[in-house]
Amino acid sequence: MDTPSAAAGRTRPEPDAPRARLPLLDVLRGTAILGTLATNIWIFTAPGAEMGLLSGSAQLVDVPGLLSDPSLAAAAEALMRFAANGKSYALLTLLFGAGLAVQFGSAARRGRRWPGRFTWRALFLFAEGTVHFALVFAWDVLMGYAVASLLVAWLLTRSRRVRTAAMWCAGAFHIAVMGLLTLALAAVQGAAGSGPSPEAVRLYAEGGYADQVAARLQNAAVLRLEPVLAFAMMVFLLLVGVRLLRAGAFDPGPAGAALRWRLLTWGLGAGVPLNAATTLVGDAFFLDRYVAAPVVALGLVGLIGTLLDRFGGRARPGPVAGPLACLGRTAMSGYVLQNVLAMLLCYGFGLGLASRLWGSGPWWVIGLWAGISLVLLAGSVLWLRRFDRGPLEALQKAVLDRIPERERAAAARVSR
Repeated sequence: MDTPSAAAGRTRPEPDAPRARLPLLDVLRGTAILGTLATNIWIFTAPGAEMGLLSGSAQLVDVPGLLSDPSLAAAAEALMRFAANGKSYALLTLLFGAGLAVQFGSAARRGRRWPGRFTWRALFLFAEGTVHFALVFAWDVLMGYAVASLLVAWLLTRSRRVRTAAMWCAGAFHIAVMGLLTLALAAVQGAAGSGPSPEAVRLYAEGGYADQVAARLQNAAVLRLEPVLAFAMMVFLLLVGVRLLRAGAFDPGPAGAALRWRLLTWGLGAGVPLNAATTLVGDAFFLDRYVAAPVVALGLVGLIGTLLDRFGGRARPGPVAGPLACLGRTAMSGYVLQNVLAMLLCYGFGLGLASRLWGSGPWWVIGLWAGISLVLLAGSVLWLRRFDRGPLEALQKAVLDRIPERERAAAARVSR
């Protein structure tokens, strides 16, 4: 029975807490990083870039209509947008929750207080996200993960019943909020601008780097709305990730394979039709990205896990799973690096590809995503041949290692 710890803040080891690294988690993280880039690349290459979303650009809302433009280029763009939008955000959140459960289990086995050092880890992540937001990319996700994970870390010290209630309450609240936002969006349909403002276009086509940093800081309250609106979703998915980890969804063996097949069947079976329906409705952006996409993300866990099971990639990652696993092990570094590369390639103070190639079709955008993806995959493989973790992961460890652990609990008793 899952009961609260007898001593406040003291962790209790879970019977199903894994001790070995789970390759599937790394492959899923690597896949999610490339999926995140597949979403963000359309922001970097659009007129007005990050600010375009605030000034009326529908870059992430409208998928090109294949009926009005049945070309191969339009089909490729529509498919890429549909496949990427919201799925990687949800998938990374699920995996962050699974990683949180792993850290909790590790602390429990060592008899350490919880959240203990994880609080510092979350604060470091928040600081890192703040720097990333200000200096690189306005739609950063790290800050939201940091805040939501602190709440979920505390919930891990509560009973299973409390966590279950919190999970479903967060999910219900999130769906209600997204429903209200969808109704509000439908009510004001047509009132928003049809494209980015000339000022936003000039900022990213001709403005300097310092001007773009200043613009992010001046509009920080609006640019940081997504993690606020999606906070309940993050709490829900973090707790789902904890459940999946403890249920064995990422473990090798027949039990894990059976659970992954169920995720594949139900996640994609229900999620893809729902996601297609919300995509085709022009004013259902919030339901599309924040309700339907997380269901598909659960199906992706099952799909990728099942593919690895069937083709033997879990025991010895092949030419595809291997690089993805390396990128997953350096996920934080890869996430920041992909945005830095896209910024330097697309914005005016760099190569300015966004303004030079705008209007030439989607193929160069898809090619840019593929090129950066190959750099990330090859770079992570080469880096891990010499180092045991990514550069930002190593920086985080070095900083946290300098923080003394004030209290160490005695070995916690296992209550079964």
